Amino acid sequence: MLIRVADWERIRSGEITLQFRRWKRPTVRAGGTLRTSQGVLAIDAVDVVKRVTRAEAVAAGFPTVVALMSSVDGREGSLYRIRLRFAGEDPRIELRSSSDVDGLVLKDDALALLRLIAANPGVRAADLAASVGREKLPFKADVRKLKAKGLTESLEVGYRLSPRGEAYLRTLSPGP
Repeated sequence: MLIRVADWERIRSGEITLQFRRWKRPTVRAGGTLRTSQGVLAIDAVDVVKRVTRAEAVAAGFPTVVALMSSVDGREGSLYRIRLRFAGEDPRIELRSSSDVDGLVLKDDALALLRLIAANPGVRAADLAASVGREKLPFKADVRKLKAKGLTESLEVGYRLSPRGEAYLRTLSPGP
């Protein structure tokens, strides 16, 4: 679920508590969380709605229902109201700045992926995937697993190792 950059501070402060999306089926679920580079969102409710009130439009960061609807009209699917709140900073940020890798063991395919990223920082996912004969979407899913362990970071284009990822590789091949 993409959130407008301009809305993030207002979500953090609690001023924005709703989002509206038109989906064939929801991409988030009530009781779940959504980790983003801006922080973690708690998803408190996801409901199909037929109409939106002015109070709901304001709670979603829009001055009017018309303004809100213009942002979601023209797309397929049902209109969903998502009640959300800021739940905290992204825990991966602190993890990836750590050099603590005690007990961390990667399987061979994950280690190969980590080394590929180390050798090719800033390279598009599609190009990295193609270089090892993989499809882009499964490749990106595997990179997200490394990111969840605090080993990589996303760049505007491509990826790079985090300090923790670099520390992990150093433990495998210590220098002189």
